[in-house]
Amino acid sequence: MEKAREHKHRLSRKLYIGNIVIAFTVCVHGRKNIFSELDLFSPLEIILRETLKNHECDAHVYIFMPDHCHLLIQGNKPNSNLWKCMVSFKQRSGYWLSQNRIQGKWQKDFYDHILRKDEDINRQVRYILGNPVRKHIVDNWRDYKFKGSTIYNFDEWLNLAP
Repeated sequence: MEKAREHKHRLSRKLYIGNIVIAFTVCVHGRKNIFSELDLFSPLEIILRETLKNHECDAHVYIFMPDHCHLLIQGNKPNSNLWKCMVSFKQRSGYWLSQNRIQGKWQKDFYDHILRKDEDINRQVRYILGNPVRKHIVDNWRDYKFKGSTIYNFDEWLNLAP
């Protein structure tokens, strides 16, 4: 059987640089459910936050669903490189998963959407936070433990609908 060729990412890397906001989705290989325990989420959250800081980025929101994660990332500087930030996070977290014998790894590449200036960031955050509700994991996004932000304190963010 012939192996499928890997495709190049569709967008120019130049589009990932600057004070921009990008929604990323990273899936676990084979969509295996591995993110369901805090002892797995907490180290990956630390890796994510360190990676964001190293690349001068912030996360409006990140949420680890059982078999994938969503991140809404913004560059803080004109030279912030969100592509490199995402690749670095996948490499570092993938290494951690392999070293801790977690039976899962990231799929190659990721999905992304560069937000246009007219797109509402709060709407995107609400949509991402609603994922565990739409998947019937929790009744209210506030009850889902595998989420965070480097910008907002969701306990105090009253603009979000329940």
